[in-house]
Amino acid sequence: MMIRSASALAAIALTTLAGTASAQALQEKNLPMSVAAEIAQQTIQACAADHYNVAVTVLDRTGVPRAVLRADNAGLHTVDASRRKAYTALSTRTPTAKMAENIQKNPAQAQLTSIDGFLVLGGGVPIKAGDEVIGAVGVGGAPSGQLDEACALKAIEKVQAKLM
Repeated sequence: MMIRSASALAAIALTTLAGTASAQALQEKNLPMSVAAEIAQQTIQACAADHYNVAVTVLDRTGVPRAVLRADNAGLHTVDASRRKAYTALSTRTPTAKMAENIQKNPAQAQLTSIDGFLVLGGGVPIKAGDEVIGAVGVGGAPSGQLDEACALKAIEKVQAKLM
């Protein structure tokens, strides 16, 4: 009886390992540096057109900064704010303005603000290739998070064809 159980367990283990071994390597899209730099530049330009001095951080799908720009006269805090907004949007795959709205509607979600690196203010937007999140952009320095986000969305729209 014990030998049969051991044999059955061995057969299950081999079947499980065989299924795992036949799995294909993951293929993921990522944000090229050239497109990240273009998004950062376009974001700065969109905000400058409205006379906002901002900082922009663009992260790839793994959270690595691919582009960071700070406009002349942008506040000292704007670089860190932009990085944290991008990190939050990437990590949650949700625009940070939407997160802030959700937290107001559901106070139980307020603990999200205590996650290291998160900044739940408008201005962080996921960057998608189709339905796949391949990065995020964060903007800090406009008079409101909604204005930060508007600059980021304009920039993403300008490079959308390069994200497919």
